[in-house]
Amino acid sequence: MTWFTSPDDAAARLRGAGYLPDSATALTAFLAGALEKPVLIEGPAGVGKTELAKSVARATGADLVRLQCYEGLDEARALYEWNYKKQLLRIQAAGDQAWEETHDDIFSEEFLLTRPLLTAIRREEPTVLLIDEVDKADVEVEGLLLEVLSDFQVTIPELGTVTAARRPFVVLTSNATRELSEAVKRRCLHLHLDYPDPERETEIVTAQVPELEDGIGAQLVEVVARLRELDLKKAPSIAESVDWARTLIALHVDDLDAETISATLGVVLKHSSDRERAVKELRLSRAVRPGLP
Repeated sequence: MTWFTSPDDAAARLRGAGYLPDSATALTAFLAGALEKPVLIEGPAGVGKTELAKSVARATGADLVRLQCYEGLDEARALYEWNYKKQLLRIQAAGDQAWEETHDDIFSEEFLLTRPLLTAIRREEPTVLLIDEVDKADVEVEGLLLEVLSDFQVTIPELGTVTAARRPFVVLTSNATRELSEAVKRRCLHLHLDYPDPERETEIVTAQVPELEDGIGAQLVEVVARLRELDLKKAPSIAESVDWARTLIALHVDDLDAETISATLGVVLKHSSDRERAVKELRLSRAVRPGLP
């Protein structure tokens, strides 16, 4: 399968799937498919890393298989595990049968429980494998990924090596809460996504919320940009900009004045200390620059 025929094709098809890529993103998406290499996307939370993988699946008609990483994730949740209860029942039913025969029986496909990595490798249909927030998993998990990322295969001691019949389009995302190993990085193309400039964010917001008038859309993006300049626990993401736009539409707001900002900040800022700081700083900004909303 040819995922994308060119960077321009990737850009057009991703836009058709509701994702507005910049040139670097479109180029990386094309190369990931053409070279059959995983792509590691790093950047702050909420800039569209996960959404890019979903959009590739939508744009190409592929199925999405997602491994959500977290602290404590292990092989049994990432790759595969054996159905121990079913194995025990088979052993009990075998009675005096020779152990060699029973062993070969219980370590067969019938007793194998596949998890996301093995599921994606075994699929014959076009598949996008999303390994989400890999930086949240323990360092040991990276060792489990290496065979998949380099050879697109999984070794099961009892069954042998399972090699991908059709290589999936692999996307790893990281919020950079910790440095990933060089071994993982070496196997991947790299893409860094950051908050977009105001013009592009306005385009994204208006594409997602077409009812939003241009004037209030520009106001919203300007306020969000100023919020990101503050020392907050969690800066507002693009998704939260879109949520704010939808909130203003629901409230029939046609001007983002100070009162509206204060009343609706909870849509974009999720910590009370962030909201207090924002209200204070925005009030100070208006005193210094009276033309601001």
